[in-house]
Amino acid sequence: MAKAKAFDGSGGAAGEVELDPALFEQADRKYQVYQYVKTHLSNTRQGTHSTKTRSEVRGGGAKPWRQKGTGRARAGTNRSPLWEGGGIVFGPKPRSYSATMPKTMRRNALLSMFTERAAEQHLFVIDPPALEKPSTKTVYQLLDAMEISGKRVLILDENRDSHLPLSCRNLPKVQYKRARLVNAYDLVRAEYVLVTREGMESIKEVFGK
Repeated sequence: MAKAKAFDGSGGAAGEVELDPALFEQADRKYQVYQYVKTHLSNTRQGTHSTKTRSEVRGGGAKPWRQKGTGRARAGTNRSPLWEGGGIVFGPKPRSYSATMPKTMRRNALLSMFTERAAEQHLFVIDPPALEKPSTKTVYQLLDAMEISGKRVLILDENRDSHLPLSCRNLPKVQYKRARLVNAYDLVRAEYVLVTREGMESIKEVFGK
């Protein structure tokens, strides 16, 4: 059975925790992870890029010069794509990049990444630090004691009344997220995943079906 190291609120070792095989011992599905990341990034694109065609740029009312006799190439409008300031040929126009993915594939990608992080021993179970108010320093000291400060860290918790979210906000490379809202892309980006005990119960409840 897969296990994860446990740490207390100050970053001290607190033994090991057995991980649910239904979540952390799944098949490696790299292609589905790739599909999820591709779909996720597509859905974050705004698609507001736009260029003007020759019918939309300003000018072009009169023929620049007569058709024959000047020695120059014939020209009918200064809105031609051949001219500086003319229209763009086949330029980008506003469009939607939204894509969908089957629910089963999304779940497989998530469990595959949970399994990979656990196998790398980059997934830890922590007791959140006792915070009477938001404190970036306290969270930094926790990560420093765990020897992962400066790494890309994902913290998964479910206590919506805690000060932990605000304490993580100013730390570079540290992302806080509610455990039930985690996705495969979050796990791909993170080098280390810290899950509180409440967060672990939430993960089991939502994804362990």
